[in-house]
Amino acid sequence: MKKILALTLSLVMVMTLFTACSSSDEKVKTGLAVITSISDKSKDATAEADGLAQADSTAVAVLVDSKGVIKNIVIDVVQTKVNFNTAGEITTDFAQEYVSKHELGDAYNMKGASAIGKEWFEQANALADYVTGKKLEDVKKIALDGGYPTDADLTSSVTMNIGEILNAIEKAVNNAQDLGASANDKLGLGIISNLGKSANAGEKDGLAQAYTHYGAITVDSKGKITSSIIDASQANVNFSVEGKITNIAEDIKTKTELGDGYNMKGTSPIGKEWFEQAKAFADYIKGKTVAEVKGIALDGGYATSEDLTSSVTINISDFITVVDKAGATAK
Repeated sequence: MKKILALTLSLVMVMTLFTACSSSDEKVKTGLAVITSISDKSKDATAEADGLAQADSTAVAVLVDSKGVIKNIVIDVVQTKVNFNTAGEITTDFAQEYVSKHELGDAYNMKGASAIGKEWFEQANALADYVTGKKLEDVKKIALDGGYPTDADLTSSVTMNIGEILNAIEKAVNNAQDLGASANDKLGLGIISNLGKSANAGEKDGLAQAYTHYGAITVDSKGKITSSIIDASQANVNFSVEGKITNIAEDIKTKTELGDGYNMKGTSPIGKEWFEQAKAFADYIKGKTVAEVKGIALDGGYATSEDLTSSVTINISDFITVVDKAGATAK
């Protein structure tokens, strides 16, 4: 009898261990989505105040299992603001860099205006927790009024406009691919933005450009990157020598979404489009730690190692920055 009991207990322990291992090794899809638009706060310059070109980019990284259930999610937004005067001159420092609302934390300073006394990153985290474990069909059922949630079980922790965030979640889930991540991996999202090719007005209209890079990575228990997606967007606003907005970009796509339409292949020394090189970089860093990625040898932002330059010849300094940021916040 004792032998039977011992055997039974042993089998239970083996099955429990097997189940635990299977759960941790379950492969999941990694997705990244970006939705960028020019804010309606953008305005012409006047004698009283500088003009403003503002781009808002909502980014979502997700892990989705084989049944379509969201296993992990990170939600973030970056606002890139470029000022210009009535002489058509950009007054924002050309070296200015912008970080995401998550990275700003309490410095975003929304808490005082929040009906529930919660900062933006706290509400974004609460929404992420709320949709984790749900399928996309359930997320799409979240009741909104003008973009604001109305369900009592959500409004207790989220009162900000989440319309664009839900659109980005849908896009990220639909974009998700099998890239090597497992269910128990940590997920991180890094964002950095700058003025890109912004220029003062002169013989031609000026350009206020929000040039933003995004990096989603998954990291295993040993700190190794198991999957990654790198992307970028350029949001343009033109203004005249008088500081009047003359053109606002619409339907802003990321470089990956543009694909061959980004039209870089002809000038590439290896004949590769931007999205192909970004994918090659993502493949290259798989299996490395973030510290090892930060140690990639660069010359002016360009890789120097032959094992990388054979597939990536574009500037990757911002790639490394967003991977570093993603790794630092992965959860």
